[in-house]
Amino acid sequence: MVSTHESEARRELHAIYEVSKTLSTSLDIAKTFREALNYLLHACSWRRAFVLLGEPEGRLRGLCSVGLTREEQQRLQFQSGEGIVGRVYASGVPAVVPDIRSEPLFLNRTGGADQSLESCVAMLVMPIRADRRTIGVVSVDCLNPGARRVFSEDLHLLKMVATMMGQAYLLHRSVSAAHDSLQSEARRMHKALKPVQLSDQVVGSSPPMLAVFAQVEQVAAARTTVLLRGESGTGKEVIARAIHSLSPRRNEAFVCVNCAALTESLLESELFGHEKGAFTGAQGQRKGRFEMAHGGTLFLDEIGDISASFQAKLLRVLQERVFERVGGGSQVKVDVRLILATNRNLERMVQAGEFRADLYYRINVISIQLPPLRERRGDIPAMAQHFLDRFNRENGRQSRFDVSAVRVLSSCYWPGNVRELENCVERTATMAGDGVITDLAFPCRENRCLTQVLHHIDREDAVRPARHGVIPIHEVPVARVGLPGEAAALPPLPAAAAELPPGPAAPDVHDEAPGDGPEAVDGLLAVAGAASGQASPDGKPEGERERLIWAMERCGWVQAKAARLLKISPRQMGYALRKHGIEVRKF
Repeated sequence: MVSTHESEARRELHAIYEVSKTLSTSLDIAKTFREALNYLLHACSWRRAFVLLGEPEGRLRGLCSVGLTREEQQRLQFQSGEGIVGRVYASGVPAVVPDIRSEPLFLNRTGGADQSLESCVAMLVMPIRADRRTIGVVSVDCLNPGARRVFSEDLHLLKMVATMMGQAYLLHRSVSAAHDSLQSEARRMHKALKPVQLSDQVVGSSPPMLAVFAQVEQVAAARTTVLLRGESGTGKEVIARAIHSLSPRRNEAFVCVNCAALTESLLESELFGHEKGAFTGAQGQRKGRFEMAHGGTLFLDEIGDISASFQAKLLRVLQERVFERVGGGSQVKVDVRLILATNRNLERMVQAGEFRADLYYRINVISIQLPPLRERRGDIPAMAQHFLDRFNRENGRQSRFDVSAVRVLSSCYWPGNVRELENCVERTATMAGDGVITDLAFPCRENRCLTQVLHHIDREDAVRPARHGVIPIHEVPVARVGLPGEAAALPPLPAAAAELPPGPAAPDVHDEAPGDGPEAVDGLLAVAGAASGQASPDGKPEGERERLIWAMERCGWVQAKAARLLKISPRQMGYALRKHGIEVRKF
């Protein structure tokens, strides 16, 4: 015959087995804790049970319960040290209350003392410990007629259950932390590998463009005036549209005006509007672009090309946001955010008196410099694919790039920047047909790249000095741009040049004469600039870096020829190029 002690031990062992099996079925501790409590209530004749977990601010909040209604579970909130549950959590010592109605610390927050008025109700509270600290409590209550029941066995079973719950909580926390870390790393890698797009037209993931994107997102929310600077074709208008689309004015008008395309009188009428009869042909009143952009954004491109007299008129509008129409006398007030763009050196224009200093300070509030395409070569494959995808959609094609084609695109210098890249992709895709675009499809492989010709021919009809005469620059052949590692084939010089006697030989690159080191570069460049007339006000560069680039461009990026033009040695030319970080273009 089985004794009562053996029966209790067997019941306890079976309960521990079922609880451990339940806790290991899932990492959802709210679900597994509730299932474990549900089994214990049936196996041990307990009435109600709940689990509370601690929060960082010292508050206890209910995780799960069995036998409580939804309203009662919502009231399972205690501060550390509050009531019996709060004291067990604060001290880490279990508690047994034989009769909760006679216990002054019992708060009866869930109404447990009101459900059985004819019998006493006992309460057992056990701390849940994990990682050498108390993380919560598990509490059960049961009937205790006459308050004579001894709960030593129940308390021992509850202690083992709380220990297993603590281990399950640690496992859940470690797995959740690892999962969150993997998710964060996956999002970071996805963001790093995927080209960042502020809009459908802005593509880039290189560090210079990421810096531009960060500035755009930061300034978009304000109404501050933004000045976009960069070479022609770098996408200043696209960035301006991105700023507008991210701003609170996105639902209002975005109006563009190219200041270089209009004369002063037409520009004034275009921006400010005119009254009827203000000039010949003014048949009625017409609103200007400022009024059209009211509440939205006005983009003024090529702001550096406006005349001096119009600069004064524009300054007042930028300060007061008030103007008068041409031929009118009433003032018009507008709420417009201004974004301006230029590819000119405004600081040099201010110094030369070509641009008003007060207007410069008014528009140069937030300046964003757009890098040229040659400084963000990592974006070229993604941008070229973006342009090709758009071409395919618009023309019903399925063209794609070969690896060799991407290599050609990435190796080009792109003096026309993004605009030139877009045109090159569209031209090549049109002529290549519906298929694979290889490196042989590009015009530069057959010496038909017009951009190359425009970039290397001096458009001021300069001449090339010879020993017994001059050769016009437009008669000098231009080398074909080849792939990296491919020799550039130069066509033969014209007959007039071939008949000229040879000039003095250039010094050897490896021969270093006295005064030929890097310390002599600055002084020689300054003398060369003065001797070559580069400091004259006819548009020639003045600084050392500008003179170096000017000389290299005139000489087809041949260092020996550029050195002779600047009257320095090739070795000093190499020092100067490295000093100023000038990338030598290879053709």
